[in-house]
Amino acid sequence: MKKITKEPSHDCKMAIMAVHDAIDVLNGKWKITIITCLLFGPRRYSDIMRDVKGISGKVLSRELKEMETNLLISRSVISNRPITVSYSLTDYGMSVQPIITVLSEWGQTHRKQISKK
Repeated sequence: MKKITKEPSHDCKMAIMAVHDAIDVLNGKWKITIITCLLFGPRRYSDIMRDVKGISGKVLSRELKEMETNLLISRSVISNRPITVSYSLTDYGMSVQPIITVLSEWGQTHRKQISKK
């Protein structure tokens, strides 16, 4: 990305469009949280339900399907009894890791800042 300047320009509009595209894919309350969970390795559906506090099964199913459609995660069916399904980040999904790292660091700093009040 080019250096962001104070002057409105075509570059500014292109940067905003790219941010909108990213937000469109990562939107909602749960996608970034689910990706964060999967950064620690493949997880079964029940593991994600346990780790991501407050998400309902219906919402988790929908979010996983949307993330699979956007090529962020892959779904693997292990053929044994009972059938087990595992979710993991694709290489493309792993490309979100630097963003999540920065968000996490900022969140920790923010929590410390707010607790000073």
